[in-house]
Amino acid sequence: MEIEERTEGAAVVVSLNGRLDGMTAPDLEARVSAIVERGDVRLVLECSQMGYVSSAGLRVLLVSARKCQQGGGKLAMAALQPECRSVMEMSGFLAIIECHETNEAALAAVA
Repeated sequence: MEIEERTEGAAVVVSLNGRLDGMTAPDLEARVSAIVERGDVRLVLECSQMGYVSSAGLRVLLVSARKCQQGGGKLAMAALQPECRSVMEMSGFLAIIECHETNEAALAAVA
């Protein structure tokens, strides 16, 4: 998985490209931890290029959302592919983490 980050306004957009699974989940967890530790607690995970999410990936998404909340911020997801949205919906994660169709909508949600 490729993980890129950029700042847009008061938020950090983290773009995910590839599979979020047991092999790549630790990389995302480390990246989000580093972002939150430096004080950036408003995050958007941009998922238009993320083609798969496993249970290990779901755990990292939950941990990341909690870290942002504990820091007084918020995490939202944007542009989920249908396969990933289905997994998140079936597992109940859409009730926990906001998912938006566009980056703009997700940025507005964490502002």
